[in-house]
Amino acid sequence: MTDSNEAVIADALAVIDKALAEMLRRELVSTGEVADLLLDVRTLLTHPATTAPA
Repeated sequence: MTDSNEAVIADALAVIDKALAEMLRRELVSTGEVADLLLDVRTLLTHPATTAPA
C-alpha cells in the first residue's frame, strides 16, 4: 500500500473514531448525522491521492 493510501485510511479512521466517540455519549443519533458521517468517510476514501513532486 502506498503512503498516500495509508494517509487516506488513517484520516478516515480518525473521522470514524471521533464520530463514534461523540455518538456513544448520546442516546439518539439523527439520520442526518449518520449521513454526514458516511459522506465524510466516502469523501476521504475517494479523494484523489496527491503525489509528491519529482
